[in-house]
Amino acid sequence: MRKRPAGPGGPASSSGTSTVSRSQSLQDGRSSSDGCEMRWGVGGTDGAGSMHSEDDGIRDYATLSPEQIVLLMGETISEANGVLQLRSTAARLLLNHFHWEKVTLFEKFFDADGDLKKLFLEVEIPQANVSGNTVTVAPVLTGGAPHYECQICMCEAPAESMAGLECGHKFCASCWNMYLSTKVMDEGCQMITCPAVSCGVLVDDQTVIKLLIDPKVRIHYQKQITESFVQCNRLLRWCPSPGCVNAVKVNSSDVRPVRCNCGHLFCFGCGKEYHDPVNCDMLRCWHKKCNDDSETSNWLAANTKECPKCFVPIQKDGGCNHVLCRNQNCRMDFCWVCLGPWEPHGSAWYNCNRFNEEESRKARDAQEKSRATLSRYLFYFNRYYNHMQSLKFESKLPEKVRSWGMDASLGPRSAFSPLELDFLPKAVNALLRCRQTLMYTYVFAFYLRPNNQSRIFEDNQRDLESATEQLSEYLERDASLSIGRSSISINNLCRCSNNIAINMTESADKEKDTLKELKIKVVDKHRYCERRRRALLAHVREGEEKDWWEFTDDLKKT
Repeated sequence: MRKRPAGPGGPASSSGTSTVSRSQSLQDGRSSSDGCEMRWGVGGTDGAGSMHSEDDGIRDYATLSPEQIVLLMGETISEANGVLQLRSTAARLLLNHFHWEKVTLFEKFFDADGDLKKLFLEVEIPQANVSGNTVTVAPVLTGGAPHYECQICMCEAPAESMAGLECGHKFCASCWNMYLSTKVMDEGCQMITCPAVSCGVLVDDQTVIKLLIDPKVRIHYQKQITESFVQCNRLLRWCPSPGCVNAVKVNSSDVRPVRCNCGHLFCFGCGKEYHDPVNCDMLRCWHKKCNDDSETSNWLAANTKECPKCFVPIQKDGGCNHVLCRNQNCRMDFCWVCLGPWEPHGSAWYNCNRFNEEESRKARDAQEKSRATLSRYLFYFNRYYNHMQSLKFESKLPEKVRSWGMDASLGPRSAFSPLELDFLPKAVNALLRCRQTLMYTYVFAFYLRPNNQSRIFEDNQRDLESATEQLSEYLERDASLSIGRSSISINNLCRCSNNIAINMTESADKEKDTLKELKIKVVDKHRYCERRRRALLAHVREGEEKDWWEFTDDLKKT
């Protein structure tokens, strides 16, 4: 399970406190002496937070480390409080309700004429004590009478072991801990009110942290706050790569492809792998079509007929057209050709034109339509799936290429230096990009209605597919044969006598010439593949801008 950075214990500024939940140590975090707090440094000398600008329409965005996520949340709360003048917890809850859109929150605030009580009622957040335009979330109060009676367990305890809010309700430390732990661990609450019945006073985040005894529960509470901050913010998204704790922040919500500092490229819109030229809605429809029973229904429609009486699907497994429904509650005899009762057929069973020919024609047309629909789906799905499988196998190529340049058994005697093989990683990356693009072009083509522009799209698709297959062959077969064989030759060379070594040295020189030829082929082909991929994607984007594309009803219905 992925571990996320813990959120603050309710800071209203960038100097707030927080605890983190993850195994690896953080760059600048240091635990406080009481174990309740951890102060975040800005951290991140590894490029976290740096802006990216890449090809394929990638716009500016930033990768945020766990420290930067917490600081950003604290800064947002502080900026909102510059207008609202609230405690940090109240401001956090309001911002969370409005998806951390400060402008939207301010508009609602001024629409309510600055009446925070009215605003809290509108967004259905329990109110704390309201004094004029100020909502207060009370700190813990101690002292007073020598003993208090806990209003949960009804036991008396010294004032030092009791805690209460401004509402005056006091509870012992054990009951507070049990109440807050239940709210956090069992109910997943980020908005906790006083335990007293019908009391709407909010418990401040810092108060929750102080009253919780178990450090794991504190961490879980802070983690929930941070998770909510990222998930509710339309400009933030967690990196979906397993084990990565970073988030990506974009400048506008229409940014799609982003790359985290961990190297993972994904679609910001849906959080899945980058799927150009298919948009998120189209991909969702495709996955739904592949996962639900729609194609099972198509198969049944294409290969079976329903009993005219009980409507149970029946598959014909013999040549005789006299069919008996095996449903024990039906047992109808009917004609497979016209679906009419069998009895009137007599000996002239094949003379089905005595029945309503229009009905028979409609039945046959419906079946042919189902078969055509199924055939079309399978055509595009098979090609989509084939490219998916190829991408899966070719994803092992980067590791294979690295092994060629650092064969431990050869060491410095390797047939080729890393510099001689530096063209391979670029070619492999180009191959993987082209393969992934091709995979999604078949989703796009499935929903596309035929027109002149769709034919151009198919031509671009064909050119890219042909070039990609050639590049794959160069890398998987030709490179493996040339480089692998050369490594074996050099290894054997070190074990041979001088005379044989001379011959093998000449052979190695020839193999280096072979590598040069391979490099020329691979570099030319991977550059051509990239050009064709960019041309295809540019054509799709141009079609979107100029409204060239017409899509099938399947996309509209889903």
